[in-house]
Amino acid sequence: MATDRSELTSYEFRQMRARVLAESDVCIVCGHGLADAVDHIHPVSKGGAKLDPENLAPIHGVNGCAICLRKCNSEKGDRPLADVVQLVTSVDWFAGP
Repeated sequence: MATDRSELTSYEFRQMRARVLAESDVCIVCGHGLADAVDHIHPVSKGGAKLDPENLAPIHGVNGCAICLRKCNSEKGDRPLADVVQLVTSVDWFAGP
């Protein structure tokens, strides 16, 4: 099933991506910093908004996380965030600075 994902290359999406990553680079899957991509929290294929900044969060992209070596975006796929096993560490990376 082919899906039109042209919004991913639009100027508006690139601007939102830059804003999301400027606010935080902590990955929503593993909790480590240096996320280099954004992902839809509620997948577009499941009815999530394509260009809603509230539906976008930092995630490690194609290269994965340099710290835990997970392929975060690939692991999440088109599943809701609640269905993805998040990393449990001794440091609460989600708490922020």
